[in-house]
Amino acid sequence: MGIFKFFTKGSDYKEPLPIRRDIRFDLPEDQIQKWHYTAGPIFTALLNTFSIVLPVGERFFIDSVRAQRHLIQDPELLKAVTAFIGQEAMHGREHEAYNNALFARSPIAPKFEQLVLDIFGQIQKYLPSYMWLSGTIALEHFTALLADGVLKDPRLFEGAEPHYANIWRWHAFEETEHKAVAFDVWNSVKGHGPRAYIERSAGLIIATIIFWSLVIPVFLVIVKDEKKLTDLPSWKKMFRYTFGEIGVLRKQLRNYADYFRPNFHPWDHDNRQYMEQMRQFIYALDSTNKVS
Repeated sequence: MGIFKFFTKGSDYKEPLPIRRDIRFDLPEDQIQKWHYTAGPIFTALLNTFSIVLPVGERFFIDSVRAQRHLIQDPELLKAVTAFIGQEAMHGREHEAYNNALFARSPIAPKFEQLVLDIFGQIQKYLPSYMWLSGTIALEHFTALLADGVLKDPRLFEGAEPHYANIWRWHAFEETEHKAVAFDVWNSVKGHGPRAYIERSAGLIIATIIFWSLVIPVFLVIVKDEKKLTDLPSWKKMFRYTFGEIGVLRKQLRNYADYFRPNFHPWDHDNRQYMEQMRQFIYALDSTNKVS
């Protein structure tokens, strides 16, 4: 069976059942602003900015799925939800440690985290819980696309400090493993009708606008504070990784838009072969952590 435990949805496809792994990465804090030695400090700053959002986002995802769990009838999906919550809790914990290193060196980073926390708090206060889930499946789609780029192109973290590279590889693997769980919860509680389609599509549009309108300014402030705003060679490297030759963002634009198909499902982008290729690496991380 390889790395995967499977649960079946209908008769059309099988999905890997997520597995909670308790892994710690012991990140070297003094490398936080320069840990991607090959891609340079600006690409490092972009990933660091992404990390600021993650612990708050993971807790929001957990709350969104938990709020619908009582409506789920499928016992296999309930198992997947439990594993999803476990994985997201581990991601949040490890990225909190990651972010603490950044907070000690970047004045805007903790302020940004608080802003994101306040936004999610307002969403939970004023919007119905199914709209939390709409935002969750939208952001899970986005993270799954980035994770797909990590799985498919080993160059993305070649030459990076190993601990930081490993936390992103592990996170990408598990984001892929559970990429459809929240989406299946949505289908289970909202169905497949026109209203459900409009609400989930609107969720991605709104989430995309909010995410990038928040991330880009903070990313630029971090780059400015690190005195890299005019570092043209580093900008060139960053472009290579995001929209150039490696192009982790460019290569996912079509998959991003695929979300708007009425019959879209996350496992239409079936990248389990790349997960299988990373299997031994993930096992090694998990086994090392258990031994230590």
